[in-house]
Amino acid sequence: MSQRETIIEVKDLVKKFGSFTANDRLTFDVYRGEIFGFLGANGAGKTTAMKILSGLSRPTSGKVMVAGIDVSHHPEKVKRKIGYMSQFFSLYNDMTVKENFRFYGGIYGLSAKKIRERTQFYLDKLDMKSYENMLLKNIPLGWKQKLAFSLANIHNPDIIFLDEPTGGVDPITRRQFWELIYEAADQGTTVFVTTHYMDEAEYCERVSIMSEGQIKALGKPKALKEQFGAATMNDVFLKIARNVE
Repeated sequence: MSQRETIIEVKDLVKKFGSFTANDRLTFDVYRGEIFGFLGANGAGKTTAMKILSGLSRPTSGKVMVAGIDVSHHPEKVKRKIGYMSQFFSLYNDMTVKENFRFYGGIYGLSAKKIRERTQFYLDKLDMKSYENMLLKNIPLGWKQKLAFSLANIHNPDIIFLDEPTGGVDPITRRQFWELIYEAADQGTTVFVTTHYMDEAEYCERVSIMSEGQIKALGKPKALKEQFGAATMNDVFLKIARNVE
């Protein structure tokens, strides 16, 4: 088996805010085309780490390489290589679906022709052609979620960062959303996802679990369940994050 290409390399990452250490010597790699789960309770430090990986914040110390780019020295270059979707989607409710595509395509530097092509591709793919001139505020939450993922992927980035993307939607819509994730990964895009739904951890190729600013476990879900003598990833999470025996 050939060695997989590393697309994210983190070594001894430290992020401090005054005397508080949010990330304490994080070390891990993520591979091209991998679905990598980044788990942890609120306050564990995962959002801070994700902001550093996406070029929105700089580490206090340590090595962070994303798509071959040193985040500490070239954060703006990193942003061109990635897509980002937050829990709140970052879409504009007072713009139409089509206008959101045009706006985000422009942000990512796509030509007008490419924006039109990608807009039509996703409207057809999501079966949302009839929604293209509708204001986003009138679109159901599940459709907004799928649109937000499509917009994060509009420029074919190397990596898509998803920060708790499935919060507040029903299980069927969550499953449909994960089908989009699988498809992106199959095409070689790395998907780096945080979630508080432990059943979603089962969908990831590998997961890390953070607690108190440190990575306490890292591996495939099946291996972690065996390591911690747990039936589910939720049981693994409880043992690590809340010290439940």
